Amino acid sequence: MVVTGMGLVCPVGNDVDTSWTNLLAGRSGGGPVTHFEATEEFPCRIACEVKGFDPLDYLDKRDVKRHDRVSQLAVAASAQALASAGLEGPPPGSDPERFGVIFGSGIGGISTFEEQHRRLIEQGPGRVSPFFIPMFIPDISAGLISIRWGLRGPNYATVSACASSAHAIGDAMRHIRYGDADIMIAGGAEATLTPMTFAGFCAMKAMSTRNDDPEGASRPFSADRDGFVMGEGAGAVILESLEHAEARGAEILGEVVGYGLSADGYHITSPPPGGYGAQAAMRMAMKYAGATPEDVDYVNAHGTSTMADAIETEAVKEVLGPRAYDIVVGSTKSMTGHLLGAAGALEAIVSLMVCRTGKIPPTANFSTADPACDLEYAHGGMIERPVRLALSNSFGFGGHNACLALRGWS
Repeated sequence: MVVTGMGLVCPVGNDVDTSWTNLLAGRSGGGPVTHFEATEEFPCRIACEVKGFDPLDYLDKRDVKRHDRVSQLAVAASAQALASAGLEGPPPGSDPERFGVIFGSGIGGISTFEEQHRRLIEQGPGRVSPFFIPMFIPDISAGLISIRWGLRGPNYATVSACASSAHAIGDAMRHIRYGDADIMIAGGAEATLTPMTFAGFCAMKAMSTRNDDPEGASRPFSADRDGFVMGEGAGAVILESLEHAEARGAEILGEVVGYGLSADGYHITSPPPGGYGAQAAMRMAMKYAGATPEDVDYVNAHGTSTMADAIETEAVKEVLGPRAYDIVVGSTKSMTGHLLGAAGALEAIVSLMVCRTGKIPPTANFSTADPACDLEYAHGGMIERPVRLALSNSFGFGGHNACLALRGWS
């Protein structure tokens, strides 16, 4: 399935080109939390925030008030992706029922939820906004994108924690392949930098407490990693059948050629020893792509800067065998932080850019070698080499696993 458009709003840039430049340079999006007052009661007080984003660049004032930040980001990324694909909606003369949207989010409009809950407690039920439910529900971004551009094809949200937007892209590819649509917007958004979300993840001891070094706190595969750094943002791609793209003269940016998905069936938050669920997803994506380990040149790892990095390393080695030591396994979360439900879309775009350019972003903030993480992670800076096939891994709480196989276009 070919990719003809990409859009991105993330902690290292508010478009694809800016984000890509900053990732290659190893620039971090980390900093102190500014979205709320993160007092010392919060063990983690750092995040990778989107900076300088103005929703009025994409929405009018009324819609900004009626859309949670997660949907504002989703609309922005989708607008960029459509513009990148040379589209303003369904192509002229096409059937809008053949143009669909699948857009994921792990949590949805949590800032709206928190605000409206405060109103309920402090002012009573009569003060809860009539827009509360449509602003909060995780599927609303997919609906808003559909409504804004008149897209009447397959339309829903994927909600599978940190695998949400990878599942969205994989499902969109299948809908086109199965003949349900000719073209799809797929991706995900997340905006969870709120007191409740932070309190929850802090209670789990899942996030880094390196508060004095926010830019260096996310350090995947380094022995001194101590948890992830939460990010926010949105990513979107335009997927089309090759025939549809060629018929309208679209520029082809790359391909999604494989999709694997599985469940751990093990634990609500921890991956199993050996990462057998991750292995199954990677193997399925490679099988779907008709690829062998020798075809793989890059893995964009889930790589969250937690102890699970070692389990993912083991899974990659089990799937790729000796080839694992010849490729680059990188984690751009070292710079963007963890975008939760939007991570898969961001990292699919990164993987496509790697295939297009032959440039692999570094895994930043390496400090101390971990014997359990013994592959090439680009800790020394950007690596330039041809990349024929990339795998992009996304794993979510609940044991949800997704892997996308991507290629450039020539």
